[in-house]
Amino acid sequence: MKNFKHSIILFIILMVIWILLTSWETQELIAGLITSFLIAILTYRLEPVLAAINLTPKALLYSIAYIFVFAKELILSNLDVARRVLTPSLPLKPGIVKVNTKLKSKIGKLVLANSITLTPGTLTAEVKNGNLYIHWIDIKEEDVAGATQEIVAKFEKYLEVIFG
Repeated sequence: MKNFKHSIILFIILMVIWILLTSWETQELIAGLITSFLIAILTYRLEPVLAAINLTPKALLYSIAYIFVFAKELILSNLDVARRVLTPSLPLKPGIVKVNTKLKSKIGKLVLANSITLTPGTLTAEVKNGNLYIHWIDIKEEDVAGATQEIVAKFEKYLEVIFG
């Protein structure tokens, strides 16, 4: 029964997103209805993944805030990498650092790892237990606590609320 509830919620969320992104023409609404229904049915067995997502007003607000935090980090890291490309004399200290995460859910760790990878200058190489191994274009902190604070903390604060 829990799977069914998550499938209904997923269907509704997908339909709302579809409606927001397309026009209100009948053909497009039918296509969105069919697509949302198929995705909800095909992901029916993924309940443990979907169960990790908090469906609370606080989590929704944190999700919206997370988009802005991620966008800010994306812009800043793009500018940093562009500066390094345009000024090749800048010193680089590339390497892999180990960082910790407090996130418990698999999907939370996945979103964190992808957020880190999507920001230029960092790449998640491995996720193992509560640790992520990140390739960093210019290592600023070599110890685990410092690297965690520099790379992970800004994202994790929001993801803890969204994914529990």
